[in-house]
Amino acid sequence: MKRVLVVCVGNICRSPVGEALLRRDLPADFTIASAGIGAMVGEPADDTMSAIAADHGLSLDAHRGQQFTKALAAKFDLILVMEPGHKREVTKLVPELSGRVMLFDHWEGGKGIADPYRRSQEFCEIVFSEISKAASGWTAKLAGRR
Repeated sequence: MKRVLVVCVGNICRSPVGEALLRRDLPADFTIASAGIGAMVGEPADDTMSAIAADHGLSLDAHRGQQFTKALAAKFDLILVMEPGHKREVTKLVPELSGRVMLFDHWEGGKGIADPYRRSQEFCEIVFSEISKAASGWTAKLAGRR
């Protein structure tokens, strides 16, 4: 599994961070992208999450939101979603890919990662930390270190 799509709702907060962390920490032969179920197509990453990511050495400057579609999903081996509801929605949209859909925090208990959109700086920092921890679990698993 070397092609990973990270999915949330708007594709401006959680999934861009997850994408950036996986891209940074996985070998260069991996293809990592992100999308949103209700994407804010063409929009840059959220300012607060971008600032927090920058504080951790990640740039979200080039990110632009893109819509999750059946055609896009078909290009990926693994689809990582942020919440159980996203898993249901993705599976409903693309039932034939249901075996490829997992929670981003699967290795951390699989409870889901809350949406930080328009929430406090402190809440956004907590979410960033959760995404970072979850990304480490996937990095270890996908790179064969787990």
